Amino acid sequence: MDLLNTLVDKGLRRELPTRDEALAVLATSDDELLDVVAAAGKVRRQWFGRRVKLNYLVNLKSGLCPEDCSYCSQRLGSKAGILKYTWLKPDQASEAAAAGLAGGAKRVCLVASGRGPTDRDVDRVSDTIKAIKDQNEGVEVCACLGLLSDGQAERLREAGADAYNHNLNTSESTYGDITTTHTYADRVDTVQKAHAAGLSACSGLIAGMGESDEDLVDVVYSLRALDPDSVPVNFLIPVEGTPLAKEWNLTPQRCLRILAMVRFVCPDVEVRIAGGREVHLRTMQPLALNLANSIFLGDYLTTEGQAGQADLDMIADAGFEVEGTGQVTLPEHRVAAGGGAGCGSHAEAGCGSHADAGCGSHEGGGCGPCGSPADEQAPAAARVPETARASEARTDLVAVRRRGAGTDLAPNA
Repeated sequence: MDLLNTLVDKGLRRELPTRDEALAVLATSDDELLDVVAAAGKVRRQWFGRRVKLNYLVNLKSGLCPEDCSYCSQRLGSKAGILKYTWLKPDQASEAAAAGLAGGAKRVCLVASGRGPTDRDVDRVSDTIKAIKDQNEGVEVCACLGLLSDGQAERLREAGADAYNHNLNTSESTYGDITTTHTYADRVDTVQKAHAAGLSACSGLIAGMGESDEDLVDVVYSLRALDPDSVPVNFLIPVEGTPLAKEWNLTPQRCLRILAMVRFVCPDVEVRIAGGREVHLRTMQPLALNLANSIFLGDYLTTEGQAGQADLDMIADAGFEVEGTGQVTLPEHRVAAGGGAGCGSHAEAGCGSHADAGCGSHEGGGCGPCGSPADEQAPAAARVPETARASEARTDLVAVRRRGAGTDLAPNA
């Protein structure tokens, strides 16, 4: 297929595809799907070999969020029966992180619900970062605390944070359909603050919220312009008690096309499969490792993932290997251009500048504050192509987390 040959050539040169080419990937047929995966896999292997980076989430503060993000079980007014607790102490968070690190995780992602941290919150997280790093040599720590105020990114960097996560989630034009308590521009500002402080920026999206193909391409192109070192791709987990609980728009095939499109647009960036892979990719998860080079191990913020050992078995059975702490994640040209934590660069990385993007928390595991009331969701749902609305609801695959951080039960890692 000429399209795929062109996209592979561009990906190997770190050249931006056209929007029409990106849209064409999402429009490919099921008969062409394996060809799409194989083509994007060539780009993935060029920059990341067969390594898979493991990340582990620690939910420092669950629920009780004043933001109204429609996808989030921790949102204002959520009726989801999730765990609710205030800040974990540094030793509790370090203990929770240790389980993921023992399971092979290289990066710990410290997440807290809320609009953004107070200065006291930054002090708490700084103490937690120190506790984790003192006990685990070589670990990367990413903070995901919501919208940052001036000076907070610098303080996190000084405390030892390697990265900061704040997702764009969806296109700028549809952002108001999902969230009303903060703006797309607020998110952009936070990612820029992280960049300016020397933190490795992590920013991604959530697919399956009723968006069109054009919306997906818009947000991924905005991410490329932002040039984060890592791009988490979340697939909406429709949790009962949230406005988007009825949005079951994804099939395994569509998820693979989305991941392939992200890889073609951001060829040399860490593409992470975040929340929802178990729910929507299901038995096709191993194929997705040909597109993404990073996953979350074990459970997410408020929902359960598959068993940690199952993740490790899947990686090995698919012919991939877990990336070690001594290995640098991103390609040499990104690291040489100034990326942190073995992550990447922001100047000539082939993924743009840093003009547009922005976390709080959500159950997907890529982070980001929280969207709009249930009665405002019809316009978004109407935008979904009919071919994408074929997945039956698999509520049996959605389980609220009852173990790990904030509980007395052992975590899944």
